[in-house]
Amino acid sequence: MISKEQFEKEIELIIENAIREDVGPGDHSSLACIPQNATGKAKLLVKDEGILAGVEFAKQVFERVDSSLQMEIVINDGEKIKSKDIVFYVEGSSQSILKAERLVLNAMQRMSAIATKTKTFVDKLEGTKAKILDTRKTTPGIRALEKWAVKIGGGENHRFALYDMIMLKDNHIDFAGGVKPAIRKTLDYLRENDLDLKIIVEARNMSEIRSILEMEGVHRILIDNFNYEDTKKAVQLIDGKCQTESSGGITLESARKYAECGVDYISSGALTHSVYNLDLSLKAM
Repeated sequence: MISKEQFEKEIELIIENAIREDVGPGDHSSLACIPQNATGKAKLLVKDEGILAGVEFAKQVFERVDSSLQMEIVINDGEKIKSKDIVFYVEGSSQSILKAERLVLNAMQRMSAIATKTKTFVDKLEGTKAKILDTRKTTPGIRALEKWAVKIGGGENHRFALYDMIMLKDNHIDFAGGVKPAIRKTLDYLRENDLDLKIIVEARNMSEIRSILEMEGVHRILIDNFNYEDTKKAVQLIDGKCQTESSGGITLESARKYAECGVDYISSGALTHSVYNLDLSLKAM
């Protein structure tokens, strides 16, 4: 996983790019009709139900847009919200509040949706040892926000990107000439480049699992697109020699059955690529 410093840098880049994209040379709507010295107050109003995410991000946005803006936080990240709840108040320059409004709403609506969906998976897996993971199936440019939301919802982050973990999937294996050559070449590469990265290898059948188990240095086996019965057999075969992860079209309805097969992790791209934004609104007072 990436370091805390790397993650914070990603968030800073997201804010800078979003302001560049949305504000550009100036918010002419506000500049045209609101005096520069005008001050005001607004509240973030909830019009939906779910798990709140993005308050800390909103705090960073307001700070970046105008450090004199003052926030009063009523509900924190990770807490349940319902219609008519007030999440926070923000007070200060009216122009600054409006400049930050859309970025705050866009981020919080999506982050809250992801946190809410993640929490439904977490609840579904309660009582099993399996933990829910996100994937790289994220919105380009805002991956850090979406993975942050997964954590807020009680899930765990898979690798952040291509550089912080090795994952040998079907195409890597086929291009490399098979499971064993792919692993062997990877271990050589890590040694030659003095890299300390964990290795996950995808298995498409029991034969590939056996081949993986004959090699050293594999941290986790990705049991991909197996049915329940074969997943149980795979977990028994692996027998704790490395971590196990189920993936491939796993839904909220099927997640618990896979967890009951004994896997350590379940990964689902749906946490980030199939959500409907929660309805939030920033209202002047």
